Amino acid sequence: MRHFYLFATFFFSCHVFSQELLLSQYLPQSTRSALLIETIHGNETFSQNTNQFFPPASTAKLLTALSAKLELGDNFSFSTRLNTNQSDVVIHFSGDPELTYHDLLLLFKKYKETLGSKIKGNIWLDNSAFTGYQKAIGWPWDILGVCYSAPSTAITLDHNCVLGSIYTLNNGKTRVHTPEQFPIVVSSRVKVVSDEEQKHTLCELELTSDNENHYLLNGCITKKASPLPLKFAVQNPELYATRMVYKIINNLNMKLGGQIYIGTPKHKSEKLIAEHLSPRLPSLLNKMLKKSDNLIANNLTKAMGKRFFIQPGSFANGTEAIKQILLTKAGIDLSSAQLVDGSGLSRNNRLTAHQVASVLKYILKHNKQLQILDLLPVAGKSGTLKYRSSMRDQAIVGRIKAKSGSLYGSHNMAGYGLDSDGNPKTIFVQFITDYFPVQEGETSQKLHPLRNFETAFYKKIINTH
Repeated sequence: MRHFYLFATFFFSCHVFSQELLLSQYLPQSTRSALLIETIHGNETFSQNTNQFFPPASTAKLLTALSAKLELGDNFSFSTRLNTNQSDVVIHFSGDPELTYHDLLLLFKKYKETLGSKIKGNIWLDNSAFTGYQKAIGWPWDILGVCYSAPSTAITLDHNCVLGSIYTLNNGKTRVHTPEQFPIVVSSRVKVVSDEEQKHTLCELELTSDNENHYLLNGCITKKASPLPLKFAVQNPELYATRMVYKIINNLNMKLGGQIYIGTPKHKSEKLIAEHLSPRLPSLLNKMLKKSDNLIANNLTKAMGKRFFIQPGSFANGTEAIKQILLTKAGIDLSSAQLVDGSGLSRNNRLTAHQVASVLKYILKHNKQLQILDLLPVAGKSGTLKYRSSMRDQAIVGRIKAKSGSLYGSHNMAGYGLDSDGNPKTIFVQFITDYFPVQEGETSQKLHPLRNFETAFYKKIINTH
């Protein structure tokens, strides 16, 4: 008995020591983490702080994907319908994150083919499918102008995003180009400086925007041989769509007797003229998970809130719907979790590693019906994991399927370790927070502590039996 006690004590001490060593060997002492590795048979082989709450970042999209599959189903599509209402035209938007200018153009072409080139009354752009905030509580204010934080709206067009580029000129100034067909205005006061000047003045590129879809670039940029790509999040999607519809009317040589309004007419006697359907749910989830698309995640969240509570979708009822769906249909209790959006962009989201692991287990157990595993990025091969430096080690390439997530100071991963045949053999969760890479003075020998930690951790996942 004494020998057994000594063995158990030694084993437990080594188990704890190995965890602490893995962290302290690579990451600063100030870094907080929750780590979990569990075999698919339920044996927890590695755990730390798994019941503490951490910002999940984009690993929250795993919850969104599972609840969407359970509630909306594979046949779900976002619908955009063009109806007539007496002399008016009503376009019912439903938050289709893939709806483009060209799709809207085709709806009006169908109207022209069916009813002619004149609209006697008004055009109504119906935004009643969603309500509440277009940007979730906890989204960092300083990134609201860039496309990965595009507002989540019922009237969504061109992914609520406009591409552009900034050119550095020989006179020390800059100019910004955006395609003229997009109704936004971008101005630049950015100065061209040397690397040394930028370093000493701490002058960075800054973007401000307003509700008129006007954007101003300030700060500094170093000389570029080619233009620097930019992506501008549309700040007022309703105004953007209004201007695009006017453009469509002009391009089709149609005549509009009235005006374009946001909302719906009082008298409703509608007739369907044309409808556009988004790609079905599996295609939307494939893009959401592989590219970590925030707009798809947030609009799906609001669509779930709309269906589950039979009222306009919002961040509030959408995230509550996710909790209720996972509880009633999957037996996953997230009552203690804090969910503010479906994308993980909000810094106010909080989940535990055990809660995320419960989602991973359910997905794995029911994957024959769910078909979610094949939508996840694969280490060194696809999606957000294709070029991640810690995933390009030859021992790891093709051996991890996971969803990554990053916010300021947070570096997360949740998914599956695969055997040599590509079948899941372990479930893992990695929450790292309060880690801030030190740029100044780093040498090649001490470069990227996080990458070195992740490489060691992922090898441990793969070698767990």
